[in-house]
Amino acid sequence: MYRKLRNCLNLAAWGFAVLTAVGLPRKSMGQESKPVDAAVISLPEAIHRAQQNEPAFAVAKAAQKSAAIDRYLASAALLPSVVYHNQMLYTQPNGTVQGVQSGTQASPIFIANNAVHEYISQASINEVVGLKGLAEAQVASANAARAAAELEVARRGLVSTVVSLYYSVSSAQTKQRVLDEAFREAKSFTDLTQKREEAREVAHADVVKAQLQLQQRQRDLSDATLAANKARLELAVLLFPDPRTPYTTENAGPPPALPTREEVSSLAATNNPEIKSALANVLANNAQVTAAKAAYLPDLALNFSYGIDAPQFAKNGPDNIRNLGYSISGTLDIPVWDWFSTQKRVKQSALRRDAAKVSLTAAQRRLIATLEEVYAEASATRDQVDLLDLSVRTAAESLRLTKLRYSAGEATALEVVDAQTAYLSAETAQADGAVRYQTALAALQELMGTL
Repeated sequence: MYRKLRNCLNLAAWGFAVLTAVGLPRKSMGQESKPVDAAVISLPEAIHRAQQNEPAFAVAKAAQKSAAIDRYLASAALLPSVVYHNQMLYTQPNGTVQGVQSGTQASPIFIANNAVHEYISQASINEVVGLKGLAEAQVASANAARAAAELEVARRGLVSTVVSLYYSVSSAQTKQRVLDEAFREAKSFTDLTQKREEAREVAHADVVKAQLQLQQRQRDLSDATLAANKARLELAVLLFPDPRTPYTTENAGPPPALPTREEVSSLAATNNPEIKSALANVLANNAQVTAAKAAYLPDLALNFSYGIDAPQFAKNGPDNIRNLGYSISGTLDIPVWDWFSTQKRVKQSALRRDAAKVSLTAAQRRLIATLEEVYAEASATRDQVDLLDLSVRTAAESLRLTKLRYSAGEATALEVVDAQTAYLSAETAQADGAVRYQTALAALQELMGTL
């Protein structure tokens, strides 16, 4: 027996040494482990973090920047371009000679080439003047404006998602706290009924009723804890590299004031990105119609070249003949016949323009309807906040009086359980009402462009 005890002690000492060597945390007797500090995340910070981590918003942001570059390129295409062209050609001679400005030289075997040795070193300036280039620049500018509006649409959609998840976390945490208090209240009432049963003041049925209530509250608390963890993980996916990072949301303060309808309508009409996107789409399609019609008109191409194009790579050739010089050319291509292709492209662009106009009017109607719906929701929930607060105070007072009456033997256990249920329902409704108002107010701020 002594040998077995000694072996066990040696094994325990060896395990302790291993834990010490690998640096695992140890908890001494009477010492509690400290919880990991959880960061408090405000709503603006949550939105900022989500904008850095959400892929759809990143795609919209990249599209906006790409459209801005396309607008720059389209504008730059309207300006003259400069190219410094250098080329050396060698062509096999055909055995004869030809007369040139500097005398005679061997004739190249290819008649398209000017000489057996030809050197070209020229700066060339090119410019194309036409309505099509101007229309394409307008299309690129309108597309850039539409991409910027779509980025704002994506941003507000992300904000709406973050707001919904943020207040879902806040609501879940509040309900978890409320159910925890309800669980403790049910446990306290169960203890009270057991003591009164032991004192032969109440029947065993009161204890059974209280225990059933306690078990129900325990299940509710477990479900609320699970819901709170799920809500936190859903939001944490947008906020942290590791969704398991501990964090909490800010405590909801007093409900802010509701803005006036005139203020909301004015800002919503000015800052609505859906209307801006639809309007930019109409402008882009108008410019595309103009670009399609530009195919009926000629384009003027201008060229100015300065440098050398001679058999010698030199400023002057034999007998001091000047090789350095310039040339100017102008080309005007007049369209004559293309088998009605231009007409079909114009019709195609006009169809897209008409569809874009319908989308614009639909966006305007949708804004009016959304504004009315959201403002009515915010106004109604704001009016209910005070009523919900009053209901919580009334239910709390009812529970207190019912418990006093039960302690005095004037009320039944069923009445206490009903009062506890009413108080829990009132607190849950209060939490839902606060979140509902905050969400509706955030939706109004999104429409106004202030969030």
